[in-house]
Amino acid sequence: MNQEVRLNDLYQEVILDHNRRPRNFKKLENATACAHGINPLCGDDYRLFLNIDESGIIKEVGFEGQGCAISKASASMMTMAIRGKSRQDAVKLKDIFIELLTGDTVSDAVRAQADRLKIFEGVKQFPIRVKCATLIWRALEESLKNSNEKREVSTE
Repeated sequence: MNQEVRLNDLYQEVILDHNRRPRNFKKLENATACAHGINPLCGDDYRLFLNIDESGIIKEVGFEGQGCAISKASASMMTMAIRGKSRQDAVKLKDIFIELLTGDTVSDAVRAQADRLKIFEGVKQFPIRVKCATLIWRALEESLKNSNEKREVSTE
């Protein structure tokens, strides 16, 4: 078995693990920012909750809802990646993730900055699934625009 096949198997297993056991799958009752993301084409429907402190650091993050394995794994991994980051760093990571999945050519620097999230790069081989993977990231973008407001995002 070649190394590429083994890496694909590993990546698939990581995505399946986050789908089966999503991290930070919870509602934050006192969220300072939240957004609702819906993909009507496939039924992905998530709410994202953030607790952002006065200095702009994401102290706590949670999400709830339902969707396909790709969308749930993306949400789970995103919550892990942004906790403890500043708003600005979370926006940068969102931009990197979106570029990774939508860019025609992606530099090695972008892949390196994506860190563990680069496992989703293969999703762009299935264009219909790109919206699944990016839905929660679009919700993050909306939630960071105005804290203390409920925001809604759709991939229509």
